[in-house]
Amino acid sequence: MNKYIATFFSHYDALIFFSLLKENDIVAKLAPVPRKVSASCGTCVAFDYNSVVNFPDCEIEAIYVETDGKFSEVWI
Repeated sequence: MNKYIATFFSHYDALIFFSLLKENDIVAKLAPVPRKVSASCGTCVAFDYNSVVNFPDCEIEAIYVETDGKFSEVWI
């Protein structure tokens, strides 16, 4: 299972994405965006999953996978 963070243009979008993950039984948490990652808003959603997740109701800025403490952008 991979560790991902999703960044957003607004806190509202982060809350919507977080809620959608919870509704789909995906473990997630709201967190501050790591300093190593640039984002429009300071809130990200961290989650573990087998692949990148996208819900059309959300304005996602980017999704990053975390490997050994480093973040690689996997979805724009």
